[in-house]
Amino acid sequence: MTRLVVIVIIVVLAVWLLRRAIAGPRKPTEPTGEPKGDLVNCAHCNVNLPKAEARSAGGRFYCSEEHWRLGPRDG
Repeated sequence: MTRLVVIVIIVVLAVWLLRRAIAGPRKPTEPTGEPKGDLVNCAHCNVNLPKAEARSAGGRFYCSEEHWRLGPRDG
């Protein structure tokens, strides 16, 4: 019985090692894309977005052209 358990463990270990070898080395997980820089808040809806993607007017930033046209939200 002990012999059977040892054989099963060896077979499972061999299959695991073969699957790892076939799959190749794992790539480290990296964030997708490049950092876009500082985040700013939309003056209308207060959503955070990268400064490079924001529209600006009068020192304020907006997330879209529509919010840029509407201007800052009161209140």
